[in-house]
Amino acid sequence: MSMLVVVTENVPPRLRGRLAVWLLEVRAGVYVGDTSARVREMIWEQVDTLAEQGNVVMAWATNTESGFEFQTYGENRRIPVDLDGLRLVSFLPQENQ
Repeated sequence: MSMLVVVTENVPPRLRGRLAVWLLEVRAGVYVGDTSARVREMIWEQVDTLAEQGNVVMAWATNTESGFEFQTYGENRRIPVDLDGLRLVSFLPQENQ
């Protein structure tokens, strides 16, 4: 079991409902829980199937140098990058305003 955090933006209500079955929604679109790797993988399958045009980030505790791992779904200005085995976040430039 490990701590899991899922943050959603612009996802359909049916995905939010599915997430609420397994995790506690502590703020709008922010879910937390203590799950097994198997449940985490099942949750990600739901994200991949139901998120449509929204975007999602899922982070969980691991035994790595940073102490956590994460994956993303959908378009977002923040994109994950791998730097010598360490996952970091890079920002895309802002569009013209």
